Order: sequence, then C-alpha cells, then structure tokens
Amino acid sequence: MPRPYLSAEVEQQIRQAAKHRCGYCLSPQHLVMARLEIEHIIPLAKGGSSEPDNLWLACPLCNRYKADKTEALDPQTGQITPLFNPRTQNWFSHFRWSEDGLRIIGLTAVGRVTVTALHLADDPDALIVRSYWVMVGWHPPQE
Repeated sequence: MPRPYLSAEVEQQIRQAAKHRCGYCLSPQHLVMARLEIEHIIPLAKGGSSEPDNLWLACPLCNRYKADKTEALDPQTGQITPLFNPRTQNWFSHFRWSEDGLRIIGLTAVGRVTVTALHLADDPDALIVRSYWVMVGWHPPQE
C-alpha cells in the first residue's frame, strides 16, 4: 500500500509533539542513526487514517515490530489488550526502565503487551546500543 502524502508542516508538528523521540522506546532522534518514522497508531491496514491524531514517531526498530498490530495477548493475564498509544497515554504510567537502564518493563497490561509485541526488553541490537548510551550518561531518559 503506498504511503499517503504528509505535508512537511504536518510532519514537523508530529516530530515536535513527540519531542523528536520514539513513542515506544523513547530513543531520541539525535542518538538514532536512522530517521525516526511517522507511524500510524492504528495502521491503515486496520482502518486507521493519516490524520495527525493517528500519527506519531517511532524508531525503525519499533515501527517494524509493531507493523499492523493494535493489540496483543497479555503474558500475565492471557487477555487481549490494546497496545500503548503514545499520542494519548503517558509512557511512565505504563513502563519503567530496568535498574541497568537497558530494558523497558511493562507496569500495566498495556505496557506488558507493548513490551512483548515490540520486543522492548529483548531486542539484542537495542540492548547493545542502549548499553553504550548508559555508559556515557545519555540514557535512560528521565521524562
């Protein structure tokens, strides 16, 4: 499916609203070697739109894992639960960083399914990169 056109103005508004960081893993644009992507919170394939209220930033890794997912099975309760919505939900209400700053831990059902679906705690490349960020004091983000 071809990607709908987004004006430069809308793209800039989304980047600013997202504070130039991934809505899922909080990786900031200035530390990610690839351009953060505009992602559809509800994917076009699932009936989502390209209206700004359905768009946010995601790093390429999170965006690839998310793909067209909107929900997943909570590993703790076995219930189907919606994924985290970075536009409307507060990250720190659903997640926290592990003591070493490398892994994202889900605090709620929404957090747990998002951690599992997007591999926020176990992607080997993300863990290596975060370890370097931690060593130089750039990670984890505090707000």
